[in-house]
Amino acid sequence: MEQWLSDLGAVQRSANSCLWHLTRSGWTAEIELDIEEISVRWQASSTSVGLATVERHFPYAFSRADVEAAILAGP
Repeated sequence: MEQWLSDLGAVQRSANSCLWHLTRSGWTAEIELDIEEISVRWQASSTSVGLATVERHFPYAFSRADVEAAILAGP
């Protein structure tokens, strides 16, 4: 999992190895590896967009390709 997140460009937070940060054009995401699922919280980079934080949860039973597509689609 760590290698996959790193390949996506996410950076592991040193204080908590279960938390990762991903920055893309227009948004950022905090990815948390929980016991039963992956939690993702997206935040738009610009406050003018008017989007609040969006949070989604993906069970580990989902395919990696589906989770990756959802994460990279952004908020």
